[in-house]
Amino acid sequence: MIKNLLLTGFLSFNDGKLDTNYFSCIIKYIISYQEVMMTLEKRFNKYLDRIEVSLIRQFDQSISDIPGMVKLTLGEPDFTTPDHVKEAAKSAIDANQSYYTGMSGLLALRQAAADFAKDKYNLTYNPDSEILVTIGATEALSASLIAILEAGDVVLLPAPAYPGYEPIVNLVGADIVEIDTRENDFRLTPEMLETAIIQQGEKLKAVLLNYPTNPTGITYSRQEIAALAEVLKKYDIFVISDEVYSELTYTGQQHVSIAEYLPNQTILINGLSKSHAMTGWRVGLVYAPEAFTAQIIKSHQYMVTAASTISQFAGVEALSVGKNDTLPMRQGYIKRRDYIIDKMSKLGFKIIKPSGAFYIFAKIPDSYPQDSFKFCQDFAYQQAVAIIPGVAFGKYGEGYIRLSYAASMEVIETAMARLKVFMESYEG
Repeated sequence: MIKNLLLTGFLSFNDGKLDTNYFSCIIKYIISYQEVMMTLEKRFNKYLDRIEVSLIRQFDQSISDIPGMVKLTLGEPDFTTPDHVKEAAKSAIDANQSYYTGMSGLLALRQAAADFAKDKYNLTYNPDSEILVTIGATEALSASLIAILEAGDVVLLPAPAYPGYEPIVNLVGADIVEIDTRENDFRLTPEMLETAIIQQGEKLKAVLLNYPTNPTGITYSRQEIAALAEVLKKYDIFVISDEVYSELTYTGQQHVSIAEYLPNQTILINGLSKSHAMTGWRVGLVYAPEAFTAQIIKSHQYMVTAASTISQFAGVEALSVGKNDTLPMRQGYIKRRDYIIDKMSKLGFKIIKPSGAFYIFAKIPDSYPQDSFKFCQDFAYQQAVAIIPGVAFGKYGEGYIRLSYAASMEVIETAMARLKVFMESYEG
């Protein structure tokens, strides 16, 4: 608008009709415009100043233009969505299933989700009132956290941790307090948990668990989950459990949800992105007691109304006919994991063998500089391989790097060969 006003004034001048009043008005308008903009910029939600774009995404974008780049960065399966799931979506389109579902999602999908949870994890939920379909696990987390948190509340989070949790918590004026798990090979113990709970006192509103864990790949046995539950049940706090990697476990034992032990405290988060290679379909799930779900749906409905109808029909197929679709993927991930561990261990990296998810969280050898951001940046520019600096997962992640083995074996082999060259020549 200002550009057009100035152009108009310039044309008037060229015609020999310079109007000083016109230019005076323009200057006054510009000053007024700038003053309004400066004022409005200060009137955004004050909590936005506490959050930034994810360091993972920032780093990934910063090195994406390097020629010949191979990436072991994002947690996105290289497997394709199973064909029968895609066909279900196509059939839904052909049947003109393009209208809103109810806010909770298709009843058929909620029923399939209930059956899946019962069959796989021994969990019982009423599909009519205790399951909510969301736009991915991210929206499931957002809707749940917004529903329960108020300014001044505290959420406990075992760390290092996925960096997407803290911004959601901060946006409502609450705070994350991390529990440092490094001394126990990234495993949360009942003693660590209870100490942190007592320290936070009345401010504590929730404990946020994620397992199998991003970035460490750690998961927990039934005995460990039972022990954590014994602590949590003593306190009137929510347990938000992000178990989106539940189908990607490599222990030979089925995943154990803490909701089995604490059904009346737990908001369980899951989805289809990791289990069925459906990241772009954006199908998430909230499992919670009826009273909790009735509150969470309030935040959900005003953010998104409802999840994509076509994606939901695909989800019905995935959780019913395709309930075991993850099995061949799991075998592929184990092969990739073991290959990376073998190659990196020979180069001096300390690695706690992941028992789930699809990430390697490796300690940079002590003989090398421990600045993880610089290490990853140098690796990217010198060898055209992208991995994520550990500091992206909080202060307790410094000195580590995260590699995703959701990439193809060909990409992984190339990356490991380049890492060997890099480590043999790197001076920091």
